Amino acid sequence: VLTMPAGQRRVYTPQEVAEHNRSDDCWVSFFGNVYDLTKLVATHKGVLAQPIIDHAGQDITHWFDPITKDVKTYVDPVTEMRIPYTPMGRFIHVPPSEPMADWVVDFEKPWWNDESLMIGKVTSKTRPLLVKNMLSRQEHALEVCSEETMEEILDRYLDFNAHAGSYVWKRTDSQSIGRVLDMSKTLDENGIPDERGKFDSLSIDDEYYIPTVHLYFSDDLTVA
Repeated sequence: VLTMPAGQRRVYTPQEVAEHNRSDDCWVSFFGNVYDLTKLVATHKGVLAQPIIDHAGQDITHWFDPITKDVKTYVDPVTEMRIPYTPMGRFIHVPPSEPMADWVVDFEKPWWNDESLMIGKVTSKTRPLLVKNMLSRQEHALEVCSEETMEEILDRYLDFNAHAGSYVWKRTDSQSIGRVLDMSKTLDENGIPDERGKFDSLSIDDEYYIPTVHLYFSDDLTVA
């Protein structure tokens, strides 16, 4: 469960997108962006909303042309006309393949071109991270986005410790002992690289080594 309200994160993991897989909580992703279509499907109830609901929580990049960013099309062998390619079923804002009296263009732009529905991006890579509280000795494994700053990772950790902001985040490795991390920078920028590729090349399980950060209690100014 995200501590930040939906739509306020910059980056989401595929798992986080997948959790929004219902008609009343409907997210999809395409071309690396995440869209909240909950209000859209609620406003357009009916058969045209069903393909979107069926694919809620999934990546639907394959629905669209990578160049035009519009719905894929093909030439109908019978009519020889170029029409939308929708094997999943025609969906909201897609015109019918044949003229229909009830087809009305009552929208300024189709939803897939509506940036107001975009709530963030899908991470290019997730990373495992172990957070160890040196006061309580508790450890928690997180899945974080490679683009996230330590401050954003701290927000994820609030689910486990509401006072996480009252701790100094440090890292001990071959570079130094107990160096304070810059909360405005990412793991990579803090000198904590993703070394899973090296482990793969040596046929070592990724879980053999997960980078760890240590939390040292500083004060108790955080409001729970």
